Amino acid sequence: MTESLYPLRIAAAPISWGVCEVPGWGHMLDAHTVLAEMAALGLTATELGPPGYLPRDPGELRRLLETFGLTAVGGFLAAVLHRDRQDAVARAEDTAAQLAAAGAEVLVLAAATGFDGYDARPQLDGSEWSALVDTATAIRDVAAAHGLRTVLHPHVGTHVESEAEVERFLADSDLDICLDTGHLLIGGTDPVRLARRHAERIGHIHLKDVRGALADQVRAGKLDYSSAVCRGLYVPLGEGEVDIAALVHTARAAGYRGWYVLEQDTALRPGESARQASDDTGRSLRHLADIALAAAGI
Repeated sequence: MTESLYPLRIAAAPISWGVCEVPGWGHMLDAHTVLAEMAALGLTATELGPPGYLPRDPGELRRLLETFGLTAVGGFLAAVLHRDRQDAVARAEDTAAQLAAAGAEVLVLAAATGFDGYDARPQLDGSEWSALVDTATAIRDVAAAHGLRTVLHPHVGTHVESEAEVERFLADSDLDICLDTGHLLIGGTDPVRLARRHAERIGHIHLKDVRGALADQVRAGKLDYSSAVCRGLYVPLGEGEVDIAALVHTARAAGYRGWYVLEQDTALRPGESARQASDDTGRSLRHLADIALAAAGI
């Protein structure tokens, strides 16, 4: 299926099958099951998921990915950037080394609060914000020494969530961002408008679509993020509020030639299989194929 999406570079992510770094998030499928589901959909690249989900040994990791015809794109790291700089940089050093050994390209960094999960966050003062920016820069330099790019991921329940915070980070830092269509929309940012306004700062893309009514409740503080995910916050591409076609066309017109990572944050119940997650990802792939065909005039 992915051949029909050329020249888009499409990758998967384990979170679409419920694999998350948050304690107690839900039922975690084993890596062989998740990678096999990706391969069955015709996907040939993936992010690695949370630290520790896939083997840490580079040789073992490469062999596992090769078993399913997959290559590594990058990986997600949620780190507390506004304090404990030494710890954050050390964690990034460890993650970057593993990503580089796996042949990945990008470290996807989020400004974690220090709390478990993404349901609450304190406000930062000016000195804490400055520390966040400085630590992100230090991590960028550490990752670059391993041949990796670093992008800052605006994310619900982190210290870069709202439109004002995204704009502030872009003004205060020279790091590019991971344009995550779902998290941006939930945080109050129109992802297409952001892509047009800051086209040169798009370093990586996560494609999500969301139910607008649930997103509104999360944004208004009426519903926890984790509860919204369990209630179906994320839907296959083309079935929610995000204009995926406009986002893809805008990014390509601006010269973006990086990865489009399919991510639909999912939480599985105990005993739940991978089937629904795979079906949803398949529907997202078909939507992208339709976009590619329309762009080609077919």
